Amino acid sequence: MRERKNGQYAFGVDIGGTSVKLGLFDIEGILLEKWEIPTVTANGGEAILPDTARSIQTKMQERGLSEEDLAGIGIGAPGAIDDEGTLVVGAVNLGWGAFSIPQAMREYFSVPVKAANDANAAAFGEMWQGGGKGCRNMVAVTLGTGVGGGIIVNGQIVTGASGAGGEIGHIHIEDHEMESCNCKNKGCLEQYASATGIVRLAKRRLEKDGAPSMLRGGALSAKAVFDAVKQKDPVAEEIAIQFGDYLGKGLAVVAGVVNPEIFVIGGGVSKAGEILFDYIRPPYEKYVFEPCRSAEFTLATLGNDAGIYGAAGLILRG
Repeated sequence: MRERKNGQYAFGVDIGGTSVKLGLFDIEGILLEKWEIPTVTANGGEAILPDTARSIQTKMQERGLSEEDLAGIGIGAPGAIDDEGTLVVGAVNLGWGAFSIPQAMREYFSVPVKAANDANAAAFGEMWQGGGKGCRNMVAVTLGTGVGGGIIVNGQIVTGASGAGGEIGHIHIEDHEMESCNCKNKGCLEQYASATGIVRLAKRRLEKDGAPSMLRGGALSAKAVFDAVKQKDPVAEEIAIQFGDYLGKGLAVVAGVVNPEIFVIGGGVSKAGEILFDYIRPPYEKYVFEPCRSAEFTLATLGNDAGIYGAAGLILRG
């Protein structure tokens, strides 16, 4: 089917393991409406794109939109996705193997379709309408269960040869680690700077000696650690310093390669607020190459909507 490129609206789609988030945007990038549908991963995830297409078609009918009104559809999904929107090595949590997402969606639409890795799409969203707005060289860092990343250089997502660009969570940062990361390597940044990594550091510190701390006796979490930091708990501050040293050093390595204007920090750990920067920036400035020292640090602002913004941005700004 021939693709039409004109239109005043775009859909942004963020495919996750439990839900598919969708948003309708106008040509200026204003979010007009957002909604979700369940992600059905049975039978190799064969229903995910058809369900997504039907949901978009239903919304178009509700709004009285035709394909002539659409600039296109952008999709963010987990896995290594190259510049052509091809899922190179599959997405295990969706049950998908390797295939072209835009080509699959052409069965339902004749408008342009673009696809990107979900973390890269979220990074693009933060550059376009979020914490990195106004910048063209940016590194987005997501501190959640793992450490995700998205790198933007000259306004374009860095995908790399096989779609694995921006996987900063798997920078090797510690030679003496004995436990394995989820990627099977040992000593990855993700093992120390993620929410689960902070808990790992906390457990190790608490086991080291019996120093009093408000962290003892309660449920350990990244939030608990930084809540204790805000209460000037000495043990929690030691943990935060160690966390910051790992992350600051890792980001210094990234900066020496891509020289960003700004680091945008998101994910669950970022809810601790700007106190994070008190622990990240000093080691960053210690280790970073001098011309990269002026990079700013800020918090992500789009939250869970970053993915749909970035997906729509693939169409409206790509």
